[in-house]
Amino acid sequence: MTTVSHTFSGNGVVNTATQARVRAAAAELGYHPDVVASGLRRSRLGVVGLVLRPAVGAHPEHVGDVDYFPRFAGAAALTCLEHGYALMLVADPTVPGGSVTAYACDGLVITDPVADDPLVASLRASRTPYTLVGADVNDPDDPRVVDIATPMITDRVLEHLAEAGATRVALVTGYDPIEWNTATEQRYRERMREAGAPELVVHAVELDGGEAGAQAADELLALPVRPDGVYCQTSDHARGLVDRFLERGVRVPDDIRVICGSDAERLRNTEPSITSVDLLPEPLGRQAAAALLRQLEPGLDLSVPVPDHGRIVARRSTARPGV
Repeated sequence: MTTVSHTFSGNGVVNTATQARVRAAAAELGYHPDVVASGLRRSRLGVVGLVLRPAVGAHPEHVGDVDYFPRFAGAAALTCLEHGYALMLVADPTVPGGSVTAYACDGLVITDPVADDPLVASLRASRTPYTLVGADVNDPDDPRVVDIATPMITDRVLEHLAEAGATRVALVTGYDPIEWNTATEQRYRERMREAGAPELVVHAVELDGGEAGAQAADELLALPVRPDGVYCQTSDHARGLVDRFLERGVRVPDDIRVICGSDAERLRNTEPSITSVDLLPEPLGRQAAAALLRQLEPGLDLSVPVPDHGRIVARRSTARPGV
């Protein structure tokens, strides 16, 4: 029994030939170690949970529609695998009727925590390790936060629109109480005040997709003085926004330049193609996974690249007239 245990756990010393005999016998018998029982003995299963806030509720398809989430999850998973852990996408267990699988994980990585996040409160109460990607807007000093550099990205977007010739820039943002929305709006308003420019902000419901983007376009076109540049944070909204502009005879980019805050396939293969921010989620995913693994194993030696936090991918929607 000890030889079998050491063969599958990696503990102790078992020579190569004996390990091969043990594994061959196990395969013939259909045996595999009971990882749950082993985890109970060690108080650890070797599984890290990933909670992607857009996957909450009945709309997990929103995760797959945006480049950011699969790229982030893939990089985080590879970092975990390199250090003997598995990464599992799990639902938020604090949602009524939701799966409680997350509570079986050794720790959780949570993207876009909401204000006064109930999941974070639950993890703190149970002393479960966690890492947040973006801060709880009501608890910005939590030491377990991986910075997503929202103000810096907002600056890059506004500077790109200015270079494209926009002087009256509007912001289309969501309602969810997450850092990406609130910090973007805060930084946008600061920049507009500094420039003595009007603050033109329209809010759009995240899950209403292209229709919400079209409604935002109608609101912007109804203003006494129309904007000549728009920073639209989500890809669904941006596509709906541009489509409505074109329906109403507003030329993009000649009349209004548009940039989206997160890249997606629907922005690349359309006419006009829409300028966006590649948030470069791979190093961010690695950083988040590493931060959690260091909590699980304080002596763990690992290094990961420092995120660059966003790169403008210039496309047709912000090109200067005649370019």
